[in-house]
Amino acid sequence: MSERANASVIPFKVDDEAEEGVLAGTPAENQAQNPFQTPGQNPGERLHMAEAVRMAEAIVFASAEPVSEKQLAARLPDGISIAAAMAELQQIYERRGVNLVRVGDAWAFRTAGDLAFLMSRDTVQQRKLSRAALEVLAIIAYHQPVTRAEIEDIRGVETSKGTLDTLMETEWVRMRGRRRTPGRPVTYGTTDIFLDHFALEEIRDLPGMEELKGAGLLSGRMPSNFSIPLPPADPDALTDDEDPLTDIDLEELGLLTPRVEED
Repeated sequence: MSERANASVIPFKVDDEAEEGVLAGTPAENQAQNPFQTPGQNPGERLHMAEAVRMAEAIVFASAEPVSEKQLAARLPDGISIAAAMAELQQIYERRGVNLVRVGDAWAFRTAGDLAFLMSRDTVQQRKLSRAALEVLAIIAYHQPVTRAEIEDIRGVETSKGTLDTLMETEWVRMRGRRRTPGRPVTYGTTDIFLDHFALEEIRDLPGMEELKGAGLLSGRMPSNFSIPLPPADPDALTDDEDPLTDIDLEELGLLTPRVEED
């Protein structure tokens, strides 16, 4: 009888996980081949997260304004980590023509920075701000919350109401509260639209003194005691010496239509 006839078939067992399409390598090898797979995450959890990422993508893509994490949490399935979902979506888009960027506590799709030149023909020419408006904007950004009197004290000159009105019309500056001092002056701060326009994730991403000097925006002969304040971590939080704006305040400031009392 030939050797071929005497040969026996040696059975082997296919790994169950391999049959299901799960990688059978080491954790490091699996992570390298599938960067979105969280170590220890089962396929069901992975599918749940993948669907949540798709939903988040649809919500942000369809919105004309940056979508806050609070809005995302209200629309995505319960138990989903918003931070993890957005981090994954951000990674997916990091090499594409549009990137997912964080704007304050919100998210938005924006043209990749290296492709901005393609949009140059379609951009609207904006009217340039005056030197006074730029100075006031910088003071508000770094010193917020700040009152008009404090702005004038820092600049050393009077600030016209028109300058502040212009900045509020651009929606870069807002009235945020009233100072707990005689006269209860209005305090001013920046907005998320300001962050979005200047491509800042948060207000503390504003350039510091060394960066401003390197860009030639500060004189090399600045006084030795000159310093730039660190903006607040949460620009929306009122300080201890601020009161929130009430409906009565808004009516006085012309920001709310007075209510008509019925007889």
